[in-house]
Amino acid sequence: MAHIEPHCPTIDRMSTLTITNPATGAPLAEVPIDDAAAIGVKAHAARSAQPAWAARPLAERVDIIRRFRAAIVRELETLATTLTQEVGKPIAQSRNELNGLLGRLDFFIAHAADALADETVHDEGGMRERISHVPLGLVANISAWNYPWFVSCNVVVPALIAGNAVLYKPSEYATLSGEHLVRLLYEAGVPNTVLALVVGGGATGAALLDQRVDGVFFTGSHATGMRIARALEGRLVKLQLELGGKDPTYVRADADPKAAAESLADGAMYNSGQSCCSVERIYVHQSVYDAFVEHFLTTVDGMRVGDPMDDATYIGAIARAPQLDVLDAQVADAKAKGASLRRGGHRLANQAYAPTVFTEVDHTMDLMREESFGPVIGIQKVKSDAEAVALMNDTRYGLTAGVYTKDETAAREVLNRVNAGSVYWNCCDRVSPRLPWSGVGDSGIGLTLSTHGIRAFTRTKAWHLRQP
Repeated sequence: MAHIEPHCPTIDRMSTLTITNPATGAPLAEVPIDDAAAIGVKAHAARSAQPAWAARPLAERVDIIRRFRAAIVRELETLATTLTQEVGKPIAQSRNELNGLLGRLDFFIAHAADALADETVHDEGGMRERISHVPLGLVANISAWNYPWFVSCNVVVPALIAGNAVLYKPSEYATLSGEHLVRLLYEAGVPNTVLALVVGGGATGAALLDQRVDGVFFTGSHATGMRIARALEGRLVKLQLELGGKDPTYVRADADPKAAAESLADGAMYNSGQSCCSVERIYVHQSVYDAFVEHFLTTVDGMRVGDPMDDATYIGAIARAPQLDVLDAQVADAKAKGASLRRGGHRLANQAYAPTVFTEVDHTMDLMREESFGPVIGIQKVKSDAEAVALMNDTRYGLTAGVYTKDETAAREVLNRVNAGSVYWNCCDRVSPRLPWSGVGDSGIGLTLSTHGIRAFTRTKAWHLRQP
């Protein structure tokens, strides 16, 4: 495969976004950018349209999402192809994302009515007390590129169901998927004033934050999340930040090293490691360490790197060219500090990165401290559960954490002591629409998914009702 120049969306003098395929360098589209004036017009229209949208029966809004779901099924191959072309995700994994989205939509469709229903909490002596859940109003969603359908729909869909208007800015690296998402929602029946697509990069996002909105929902890096928080300083706006992680897993002495290795290799390398919940640190009890590493390396050796449009490809392109520099720096730092490079450690053609495995690592090394967001993993030997827990908590992040063991009691003891929003026993890199998705520390604030994630787009209203 021929070498190409690193891919990065560009903005030309005519204020258009140039979108190229990260794996080939081929141009895909020129998309007009929304300037501050255009965003202001969309924000005004959305705020004006929101009350009428909220007044429509909930069942009608849910039916629109049901039609949206059917459209995704109908156009799945087109949507998957676009996703692969613009972010470099292997085509089989793009299909997986879209098929997996269907279950999330099913959850929202099935549970919206219960989640948003009024609640009577007291009814005695002529005094009735109720709680209702009313929409926030106008919300801004600045979304991510690594799972653009998952992440966008975690916000846009429940926000619309709950009766909000939405200003939706997809990542500049996944703009075409964002256009598809909005088009299908329009076709399903969402008014084009209620949902507005906002196109552009960082400057567009900054202009979006200047609007009078009632909530800001962002998914992305910790650095960008902090910039958003600072931009909203002094404004009483609901802010939700779904940020990164440095997700650890511990393999206990009683675990099956082969089964754990196969599962964790997939958890570390799937989507080329470009997931906020990818396994990024592995701690293995010394009694099973050698066997685990052997099986882990064998599993990684079987991962095919290649053309993202090939059904057999497992490792595709790194979507953002600057991330290659981050991975190179972590590899160099680990080598300089004495880690053993067992596989990979270098760039490949077509903006891919070789699946990279280090052993003999420790917490002086960046790859055990800072988010990699690529197919790079460190495996560290430990002597006890206590040592593993201490190392797992030695981080500023707290998104996910897991343990592999045959003993559920021991798993619960370990996971109860780990600071993370989601914890796993004998599994990893997993998200369920039935469970809230949240983080602690620098992994963010707020949550999506579950019935709590539907109510996240509402505020509670307290009703004191006395019979005359």
